[in-house]
Amino acid sequence: MQKNITATIITLNEEKHIREVIENVQKVCDEVIIVDSFSTDRTVEIAKSLGAKVIEQKYLGDGGQKAFCEQFAKNDWILSIDADERFEDEAIEAIAQMDLDNSSYEGYSFRRKSFIGKKYIRQWYPDRVVRLYDRTKCGYNTEGEHGSVQTANVKELDVDMLHFSFTDFGMLVRKADRFAVNLAHVRHKEGKRASWYDPFLHGLGAFFKGMIIKGGIFGGLHEWHVGFASAYNTYMKYVIMLELQENENNA
Repeated sequence: MQKNITATIITLNEEKHIREVIENVQKVCDEVIIVDSFSTDRTVEIAKSLGAKVIEQKYLGDGGQKAFCEQFAKNDWILSIDADERFEDEAIEAIAQMDLDNSSYEGYSFRRKSFIGKKYIRQWYPDRVVRLYDRTKCGYNTEGEHGSVQTANVKELDVDMLHFSFTDFGMLVRKADRFAVNLAHVRHKEGKRASWYDPFLHGLGAFFKGMIIKGGIFGGLHEWHVGFASAYNTYMKYVIMLELQENENNA
């Protein structure tokens, strides 16, 4: 079993998930670091009872908060996992068998199976994410809505994680709306510009990709719900970008 990996987890009111995720990563990690954004539930209490080191920090954004975790780790190899994620047994076994001291890679990516409640969302698979990386050679970006490990030297592992993304469709809509607004502002700040046809073009493209290319059409009624939600939020992202451009031109 691996004993040279530090697991890092950022949290805010995650008492529903925190025990399972810590116990999951402790199978291959000899240290667990929790960076908590001042939870008001039992997240910190449960984490400490399981032997995790807890640091409180005001939220710095997804990438910023995950990058902040690294300074407290005793190991160079970091296993960054969200509270609503779990490694399947095959993934745990793959990590356990790695010789990280002699690895030629900077990071390892995992396929991710995402769920809304208990419904598996086929069109979101494989949704690869780098979760295991060498902090001396790479790390998280600190800009944008979602953080990701910045490296091209990645080994794609043929194993899966589980991602309990949303408890229900209401949560999906609330988070997706916020994400569309934030991403539109990020893209505008980066200098990206939209044309009048982009909301229609990209909205239809998102629906076609999820339902046809990714096979959502074969997954049941819930896949249609997700397909329409994805199309709508992509559409609105470009609408907001157009609005930002108009406001900028009229200023």
